[in-house]
Amino acid sequence: MPDSLPLLHPSGRPFSAYVHVPFCRLRCGYCDFNTYTSTTLGPGATPAEYHSTVLAEIGAVATELGTTRELSTVFFGGGTPTFLRAAQLANILGSLELAFGLAPGAEVTTEANPETVDERYLAELKAAGFTRVSVGMQSAVGHVLATLDRQHTPERVPQVIEWARQAGLDTSLDLIYGTPGESLSDWRDSLRAAIDIGPDHISAYGLGIEPGTKMGAQVARGVLPPTDPDDQADKYELAEELLSAAGYRWYEVSNWARPGHEARHNLHYWRGDDWWGFGPGAHSHINGVRLWNIKHPRAYAARLGIADPIGAPDPILAVADYEVLTPDQRVDEDIMLGIRLATGIDLDLGVVTGHEARRLAAAELARDGLIEPEALSAGRLVLTLRGRLLADVVIRALVEAR
Repeated sequence: MPDSLPLLHPSGRPFSAYVHVPFCRLRCGYCDFNTYTSTTLGPGATPAEYHSTVLAEIGAVATELGTTRELSTVFFGGGTPTFLRAAQLANILGSLELAFGLAPGAEVTTEANPETVDERYLAELKAAGFTRVSVGMQSAVGHVLATLDRQHTPERVPQVIEWARQAGLDTSLDLIYGTPGESLSDWRDSLRAAIDIGPDHISAYGLGIEPGTKMGAQVARGVLPPTDPDDQADKYELAEELLSAAGYRWYEVSNWARPGHEARHNLHYWRGDDWWGFGPGAHSHINGVRLWNIKHPRAYAARLGIADPIGAPDPILAVADYEVLTPDQRVDEDIMLGIRLATGIDLDLGVVTGHEARRLAAAELARDGLIEPEALSAGRLVLTLRGRLLADVVIRALVEAR
């Protein structure tokens, strides 16, 4: 932990909590997240011990930040949060509520793999105060699931979503496109299957093959082909076509929802609000200060093993380091995150003087078909469909226009 932290003044914007659960039954070949199988960590960082460690961090953070800020959203991610028992997740949520409070109508989400939950588990989550479940479907095609090292069968997903509905939970499905060996027809089948299941929200992410992963090694050895940007673009356009026809509206580059069912937690990230990330390797943002926790679960648990209870002086935090963003960095981040939203950003976001360079860049982007001309005439920068495919190009042009 650094010798001292800067004063963490809240921004007055919404405040959220992210809880990272680092455990998986099996590590998927494409995954480069901070995740571990439960048998690799040893005593002190097992799933049975994990929730007690997180409770210690909640107490320490509540002391550091004060307990006057209600949480507008809570999100349990991973890893596989539902690798823990429902009672453990409920205990963590209850501790967050005691420490900070939950705002009226707070959104509380957990990610879930289909094979880790059943009807009773989901009902327990609802009873504990969860409002939403995001299920990792990834594909409806067996050979694609096998390439991704996913453990569930396609038939399991509609059953899980139906159990979630019966419990009274909002539902989301995560899909991945561009897996080696996935045809355009395979992707169409997955989209149609997701639409037939009828969740409230669908996310679709282009597969990124990262060095250091099992799949990265397979590609390096020639066992699997690399991803094809043109193939991924075709699949993104197909997703937009089918999902919009089915009543889903894009509100962020990789996310579609039925009206009123957008993921409020993720919107807080894209809008630059405040959140604290609990768990090993979790990142936080408080009014322009970015912090990140000790990454390895054993070291994280060791740090928090002597954490003080809520209200005690000198709390023990798990922060590994932090960064204070400069005004220019904050504007750049607002551009990089906000431009991904269907609402876009103000043309003059963060501009005090010298805004002509951005206006010229925006005009060129409109001529290239990357941002909406009508929105630009009203002072907004909103991506076209082509702009969504080339969002990095748009971001670079706007950030460099000073």
